[in-house]
Amino acid sequence: MTTASMPDFPTGFRWGVSTSAYQIEGAVDADGRGPSIWDTFAHSPGRIADGSTGDVACDHYHRYREDVALLAGLGVSAYRFSIAWPRVQPTGAGAADSAGLDFYERLVDELLGHGVDPVATLFHWDLPQALEDAGGWLNRDTAARFAEYADLVAARLGDRVKLWITLNEPFVHMSLGHGMGVHAPGRMLLFDAFPVAHHQLLGHGLAVSALRARSSSPVAIANNYSPVRLAGDTDADRAAGAAYDALHNRLFTDPLLGLGYPEEPGFDPGVVRDGDLDVIAAPIDVLGVNYYNPTGIRAAEEGSPLPFEIVPLDGYPRTAFDWPVVPDGLRDLLVGLRDTYGDRLPPIQVTESGCAYDDVPDADGRVDDPERIAYLDGHLRAVREAIDAGVDVTGYFVWSLLDNWEWAEGFTKRFGLVHVDYATQTRTPKSSYAWFRDAVVRP
Repeated sequence: MTTASMPDFPTGFRWGVSTSAYQIEGAVDADGRGPSIWDTFAHSPGRIADGSTGDVACDHYHRYREDVALLAGLGVSAYRFSIAWPRVQPTGAGAADSAGLDFYERLVDELLGHGVDPVATLFHWDLPQALEDAGGWLNRDTAARFAEYADLVAARLGDRVKLWITLNEPFVHMSLGHGMGVHAPGRMLLFDAFPVAHHQLLGHGLAVSALRARSSSPVAIANNYSPVRLAGDTDADRAAGAAYDALHNRLFTDPLLGLGYPEEPGFDPGVVRDGDLDVIAAPIDVLGVNYYNPTGIRAAEEGSPLPFEIVPLDGYPRTAFDWPVVPDGLRDLLVGLRDTYGDRLPPIQVTESGCAYDDVPDADGRVDDPERIAYLDGHLRAVREAIDAGVDVTGYFVWSLLDNWEWAEGFTKRFGLVHVDYATQTRTPKSSYAWFRDAVVRP
């Protein structure tokens, strides 16, 4: 594709790529880092598809300068990374480990030296294991510990990080990690996982206050959103769609924007104390939107433990994750957020958008990934359409810079603009890397 094929975006639009600590850093025992719930989970037999762990991952801890050079070559203006809580506080409490913060200081300074804005996510699912042993996000005290951790990070990096993101995808961490047991910490609580939602949001609100006391940079949260596509046209189907929308989308947005929790059944108000909702609704400067696909929903069969049934969406191309490729879903989502929340909605940045495909180097070592180029092209056009419809979208981050350790799927799914040979740690930019640089970023 030529650069002329992609429409222009507003001046100052933030182009970036995203990663997370446990998925790329490795060096899990380096410089005093403590164990996280993902270290424990990955080393538990039968939990990870290929039996791998994040012990080495992409060895970014030792190769960060090479990876920052890849960012510079891509021409992006921002890099979203996450800070590993157990590198900063090995047990999730107490004084900061200076060696852990030293690494992130080196990374931030390297980014700034290449003209790339550091965008730091404070929690991307790697809770210190010691906090999990004390109840994890089921324990209200974890919210207070998170705010203390945020204060420690901001005290060191608050003058250089350009955007703070408190939590990554609290819905996914609640549902897959605590509701269904397929992510760390592996709890299977179904709707009894609501305290995990509330305590994450409470931690977010407390962290916003801590960050604002230490840094003048804007503050955000990154939510995973999935617009509902009904698979039927009955009142029961519509009720099921509303229930799923409340759980996946509104549960983590309504209270952030001052509307309290949705009234749908299943959300236990017993853990909500006086004043909590005010803390959660502390004003944010940006709403991070992570989007991968819509969700097909129909009415659940009688006796189902859930008030909805998730069904496949047919008629779309599919990724290696078997997720449907629906760019219009992103436009619908962005316009829907604007229509739902109106003046309450802050500017949006798409903090994750990407796809997994089976990318294999050819005989000459090149990695051609035309499906990813088509995916990004379609989703960027959807963002442009949302902007044209009046939605204030100010940035777009591709997931991900590198192929990496994909949680419960291990090394079996590749999302990167850059191919990683995990045996040698050789990085090879894919054709999508060159396309994104030339057609979109246009450095």
